[in-house]
Amino acid sequence: MTRTTAWTVTPQPVRSPEAVDLMREYMTEVADRWFLLYEGRTTTPEEVEGYVAEEAHDDLAPPKGVLLVARRDGEPMGCLGLRWYDRGRGTAELKRMFVRAAARGLGAAPALLAAAETAAREWGAARIVLDTRKDLVEARALYARYGFVPIPRYNTVEENPYAEVWMGKELRS
Repeated sequence: MTRTTAWTVTPQPVRSPEAVDLMREYMTEVADRWFLLYEGRTTTPEEVEGYVAEEAHDDLAPPKGVLLVARRDGEPMGCLGLRWYDRGRGTAELKRMFVRAAARGLGAAPALLAAAETAAREWGAARIVLDTRKDLVEARALYARYGFVPIPRYNTVEENPYAEVWMGKELRS
């Protein structure tokens, strides 16, 4: 468990109601941004439910990974997935970072990133990588503030057809 100010970050089962709700909000936001940019519309509720059902998030459950949930005053306000990407090379990957709009700017993101780095170090990871989209400028700026730098593409189009930016951070012991 990691505490930062009023934030508590703990692992959460990926199929728990709270985790599913956070993933639904995450999927709605990132899908809406993509569809508005490329098709001039938002997602339908049916599309969002399809995305949530399609993404089992089993890669964010032990022993492959972990879903971390940030809580403030007991309320789940954000999440971040961490999974092994290449255990042989000591590489963990951040996935599906999300903070509810009401909690943005209040420290949830730094608390989640700190907890992910702690977990990755405990696993023995030497670095963390992530992929994101160009239009998610706030996320890219956040990652850069916390030491992530641009890196070459590390995954395939099949693994993430929407990825346009790849970042990484070396972990110090």
